[in-house]
Amino acid sequence: MPFSFSPEQKQSLLWILVGAAFLLLLSLLGPVLMPFIVAAILAYVLNPWVDKLCALRYKNLRLPRTVAATLLIIFVIAAALAMVLIIVPILQKEAPQLQEQIPRFFDKFDQVISPFLAHYGFTIRLDSTGIKALLTEQMAGSGDVIGKAVLSSIRVGGTALLGLLANLLLIPIVLFYLLLDWHPLIHRIAHFIPRRWVHGANNAVNEVDDILAQYLRGQILVMIVLAAYYAIALSIARFDLALPVGIITGFLVFIPYLGYGIGLALALIGAVLQFNDLSGLIYVGIIYGFGQFFESFILTPRLVGERIGLHPLTVIFALMAFGQLFGFIGILVALPASAIISVAVKHIRSSYLNSPFYRQP
Repeated sequence: MPFSFSPEQKQSLLWILVGAAFLLLLSLLGPVLMPFIVAAILAYVLNPWVDKLCALRYKNLRLPRTVAATLLIIFVIAAALAMVLIIVPILQKEAPQLQEQIPRFFDKFDQVISPFLAHYGFTIRLDSTGIKALLTEQMAGSGDVIGKAVLSSIRVGGTALLGLLANLLLIPIVLFYLLLDWHPLIHRIAHFIPRRWVHGANNAVNEVDDILAQYLRGQILVMIVLAAYYAIALSIARFDLALPVGIITGFLVFIPYLGYGIGLALALIGAVLQFNDLSGLIYVGIIYGFGQFFESFILTPRLVGERIGLHPLTVIFALMAFGQLFGFIGILVALPASAIISVAVKHIRSSYLNSPFYRQP
């Protein structure tokens, strides 16, 4: 007897195929979707604040949602620009000093290392005068080199560069419209859920929403603690730029490795500029080594992992697994994605334990 599908099974199969085709289309449109995905993430984070601003009253007047969304977008752009304006002056201040200090640093390095290597039969001497001349030549011609590189980049990849700029300009526009229509949009999406799944879907969405809120609070707390730690530790070590470098390192920690790397690079440059011996580099190594251990094995597992219901070992495994599978973006979304997966696993486990397949003796 040939196998036949019931009308309900045929309809379910049809919608499964439609869903698979939709996911395939999204994967093909990945580069185009970048500003929409970034804007959607920002809209999810900012929407509660828009609601709070709209709920404020002054003489029976409420702030329009358009104004509230605009104010928050301006605040986000201003915060991003402020971070850039903190980093750029530091680099501008350190670059000329670095040109003068690096040859002196190599002299000190040569005085310490050369006798040690000579003891084992190696004769190595660093030419600080030649290094200084090379640095002067390179820095003097850096403007021409950068200009040529930019022109070459424009010639070779002008379309890609314009596409990137267009995406960056598109993000605040998409973010504005998402914040403006967030609740109607969520309501329309909810209408697509099959009616028999509505109750379970609402419970799962509320659970995920609570977990992501806990994740954001935990991540912000980690950033504040690390900014205070690096600023105080570098101040104790008598670094002139302790406060800005500490704040940069702490606040950029939400970008795994990149934020830590930028802060470490700035601290190393500061050590070379300020200290006449290797003590500055030793201080940086101790401070940033302990800070990385503190953040990876104590702060993130405790303040973020426990808040979202993940075991510390699960947090460490999630960071490694998502990094291996999806690279830098995977590391960035590892914890919130793991929190969402944990909710799905929890509901699957509950269904499995209540199923006849498990209960039948």
